[in-house]
Amino acid sequence: MREGMQWCHILTMVSTVAPLITRFYAPVIFRGEGQNEAGMIDHPNISGGGGNAASRLRSALPALSDSERRVASWILENVDLAIRQSMSAIAQAIEVSDTTVLRMCRTAGFEGFTDLKLALVRDSGDRPARALDQATEAEGDFAWANRVFTANIQAISDTLTMLDKPTMTRALDLIAGARHILIGGVGGSGLVAQAFYQRCFRLGLHCDAPVDSQLQLMHASLLGPKDLVVAISYSGITNDPILLLQEAKARGASTLCITGNQRSPLARLADLVLVSVSYEMRSEPMAAQIAQLTLVDALYAALVARAPDAAHMNEERMVNAILPKSIR
Repeated sequence: MREGMQWCHILTMVSTVAPLITRFYAPVIFRGEGQNEAGMIDHPNISGGGGNAASRLRSALPALSDSERRVASWILENVDLAIRQSMSAIAQAIEVSDTTVLRMCRTAGFEGFTDLKLALVRDSGDRPARALDQATEAEGDFAWANRVFTANIQAISDTLTMLDKPTMTRALDLIAGARHILIGGVGGSGLVAQAFYQRCFRLGLHCDAPVDSQLQLMHASLLGPKDLVVAISYSGITNDPILLLQEAKARGASTLCITGNQRSPLARLADLVLVSVSYEMRSEPMAAQIAQLTLVDALYAALVARAPDAAHMNEERMVNAILPKSIR
């Protein structure tokens, strides 16, 4: 009898202490290598450590599961309501579990649902008067023009919000210090790659950007430790740029990627990641391309500011070279 009472006493103590142990030590015990307290994989060289709550949610959309993306989209479209609702009420409204809502918050970089709500409250005074979804209230063809312009402006604004100074500075150092720069992208990202190539070329940097993905791999195979490969992909899951960075790393070259998915396989491969953010209304990520083009232009402007005399001389020589082709 006495032994049974001792066991009951022990079990009572365990049931009392266990929640405290879980609360304070579970983040350490169950955290995998390279993971933060939210269970997310940390990448020390990804832009986007700051940013307001909405921007962080939009930047996380490509990395979310379908059910988590529904939660994030609902919150983005109902910010004021989300601030007032409980996690259970939001889960019921979207027809998902409470765990899905919590998992979405942590994947987006928040400690939990309360942390997300507090961030939304802090940002509530900074939201523009005309939100993206409100553009549909107008009628007629002009409503679509309004909505597209709003989406593109939002993409640029969110991308700037997610950009941090240390990552930007290191990206500039990699570009300026590279012996040779190889730029790769396919599809819509290929257009951004060509725009980046044009700007690097204007600066007198040694670079190339083959359109064909096989040529990109062939060029990468000839690179070395002093070279840089820049891969551009909105989704971060397209096979061609992933293979490109794999080949570059095998040759010892530095790697930089511009992507809309900071937890993608491409981002995990890159030494440095610049994140572009967009909230797409169509299957073709046009707003993402505009945000990436703006990011590329920002890199170009900063590089010009580092060496203005050399940039001016290159521009002057190129203008003089093509001037005879102008119609007079």
